Amino acid sequence: MLSSLKDFIDSLRPAPADASPSVAEHLLQLATAVMLVEVMRADATFHADERDAVLAALRDKFALTQTEARRLAEIAETTAQKATDLFTFTSRINERFDMAQKLRMIEHMWNVAYADGHLCEHERHVLWRVADLLHVPKGAYVQARLRAQAAAGV
Repeated sequence: MLSSLKDFIDSLRPAPADASPSVAEHLLQLATAVMLVEVMRADATFHADERDAVLAALRDKFALTQTEARRLAEIAETTAQKATDLFTFTSRINERFDMAQKLRMIEHMWNVAYADGHLCEHERHVLWRVADLLHVPKGAYVQARLRAQAAAGV
């Protein structure tokens, strides 16, 4: 229990400037996974398709195996439940992702939102907040949504 708490607290700290690339990469992966999970958690009902969309996004974004993606999603769910804000995670993403990578992540988030065949207002709000914190231009945000909508056939 104490080890899990320490790991969680450590994950919220900014990566030290001299952190190894693997530590910084793991923290970036966790931050991204938390954002995807936040969309999944925003919906009042759980759909396995949303979890599958989160796993697919993690595999695509970071070239993870199914097992690695599943484990990262589990850690992200626990972290998201304990988190008090999104800035901790979006600031890490802002440090490491260029705009194209941010847009791809937003598109993955839209894919999670549409995975169950509909979009709820809470999902839309989470996406809007994250896009704003990532400084994604409104036009690019809308285009990412339209691409995800078309892919989902909604």
